[in-house]
Amino acid sequence: MTDKLLTKRRFKDGDNSHRPWQEEIFTADASHKCPTYVHRTPPCQGSCPSGEDIRGWLNIARGIEKAPGDMAWQEYAFSRVTDANPFPAIMGRVCPAPCEDGCNRNEVEDHVGINAVEQFIGDYALEHKLGLPAVVAESGKKVAIVGSGVAGLACAYHLRRKGHACTVIEAHEELGGMMRYGIPGYRVPREVLDGEIGRILDLGVEVRNNTKVGVDVTLEELQSEFDAVFIGLGAQSGSALPVPGGDAPNCITGVGFLQAFNDGRLQHTSARVLVVGGGDTSMDVAAVARRLGHIKNKRKNDRPENIVLGHTAHDAATAAHRQGADVTLISWEALDDMPATKMEVLHTSREGVKIMGSLLPVNVILDDEGRATGIRVIDVDWSSGKSEKIAGTERDIECDLIVAAIGQAGDLSGFESLDNGRGLIDADGFYRVKGHPDLFVGGDITKPHLLTTAIGQASIAAAGINLFLSDADMKKRPKVDVHHFSLLEKLQETDHAPGAYEHKQVRGTDGADFAIHNYEDRSGVEVVPSDELFLGHFKYEDRNIRAEHDITPDSVLGSFGERIQGLSEEQAKKEADRCMSCGMCFECDNCVIFCPQDAIFRVKKTESTMGRYVDTDYTKCIGCHICEDVCPSGYIRMGLGE
Repeated sequence: MTDKLLTKRRFKDGDNSHRPWQEEIFTADASHKCPTYVHRTPPCQGSCPSGEDIRGWLNIARGIEKAPGDMAWQEYAFSRVTDANPFPAIMGRVCPAPCEDGCNRNEVEDHVGINAVEQFIGDYALEHKLGLPAVVAESGKKVAIVGSGVAGLACAYHLRRKGHACTVIEAHEELGGMMRYGIPGYRVPREVLDGEIGRILDLGVEVRNNTKVGVDVTLEELQSEFDAVFIGLGAQSGSALPVPGGDAPNCITGVGFLQAFNDGRLQHTSARVLVVGGGDTSMDVAAVARRLGHIKNKRKNDRPENIVLGHTAHDAATAAHRQGADVTLISWEALDDMPATKMEVLHTSREGVKIMGSLLPVNVILDDEGRATGIRVIDVDWSSGKSEKIAGTERDIECDLIVAAIGQAGDLSGFESLDNGRGLIDADGFYRVKGHPDLFVGGDITKPHLLTTAIGQASIAAAGINLFLSDADMKKRPKVDVHHFSLLEKLQETDHAPGAYEHKQVRGTDGADFAIHNYEDRSGVEVVPSDELFLGHFKYEDRNIRAEHDITPDSVLGSFGERIQGLSEEQAKKEADRCMSCGMCFECDNCVIFCPQDAIFRVKKTESTMGRYVDTDYTKCIGCHICEDVCPSGYIRMGLGE
């Protein structure tokens, strides 16, 4: 919970000057400007790399936007979430939620718990076996999807919605990429992962597993067989520790460590584990090491590095005798500046991991066999804004295993011609590979980032592939490139579709049934800021925080259950109700109540729908600005008349 702000008023004590004259243009208490209703993108959605209509499904959860017919609100919210992201149950658990950082509610007291509500919606869909919309018509086009991680599966999903046949080419036996092999099961339960992947496959997606491009099939063969190819390889190769001795046999990568654990091969680790990192992957490594513990009397073949490198596998039965491992995590960044999410840092430290910031590895200390026995570090100072070593602070940290979680790279075997020189693939705004009109790419192989980023890239790439397969021009993407609420689609859904337009010039369309009157959509170019909201409308309300299971150094040993518990339906609706619906009317009636001229009125219930709740009688309006000032969501702008 953040500190409560001192005031939520638009006008502060001491304010004694008017707004710029070009905004006011008052004559006494009137102006020539009248209100218009402007739909803009909320900052949560503008901050969401997947581009979800977050405000939309929160308004559904709170009951402002109604589901059609007798559909349950949870199902309607699920359909809105999955317009952009087919993995709400997963992302509700693991996404670091940049949307919450952008939430305007932070200017009142604390952000809306977007992830928590999304998890509730995703879990409801799995529990009630909700499917994704069936494909309406097949296009006759075929697309190969290389890689079954979040980018590949999301791209396949969006392409199937457009009627294109999709075949996933996967090198592993099981689908999921880093969701399966890079994230521990206590963060993404495997039944959740399998359930959300299964929904996509049910759309008719074909799978060729155990098939590696460059070994079992060539890229050229795929290009010959398919009309387009999407490359979602991911970045599943970890970076070695770049210091002298960093190539010791018991210096391994975080990616390799987690994959061995998720494969079931790694059952226990070393007594003293040192993790180098600072991001979420390093936190996962440290937390897994604490849970695994170590075996006091283990054979040479049971050394963790031999398991990770695939030379052997642990006998799971011996894990029953495991003891707690001493795990330390060091980060080059200061503790407050580590890229890991704050919740992961908190959980990992509560599990008994010692986390130390502002430390830079100097070299690995080796024994006579060339194995690491410790790491030499030096303190760094960030007070100047950049890292500076502090002379005389070198010291050694003893350990039996070093895990470097400091970065990832892609394996471009079979795609060598596309390598940009850094082990990644470059792409344009539609994620099309330069010089290859039938090749598209997305996810970590373009630049390692968040799962939600890969989902957003896949959505844009699918749109590009659809245009390519349709021989359509690829016009510039919108400035605010997200999945926007569409008033026209809402009107069609509620049987309020505009009448037919004869495509001839007409004057005075305010009464025409083919025109959407008094509504302007700027969501593709504008994000609504907090200073254009009437924050005084919102009372202080504590966030509904998901409960946590017991997290202590002793309780996590050998325990791989979920850390957090999902919200109840009541809690989810209550949390959704904290949303301020930035950029869209949420039917508070302030403008109707406070208009001194009775110029603003509610649209008839038979004609009303989301985005079409209030209207203005401009024969009564005097342009007094009161409706704009009291609009909590920033939906009203004094623009008509300019």
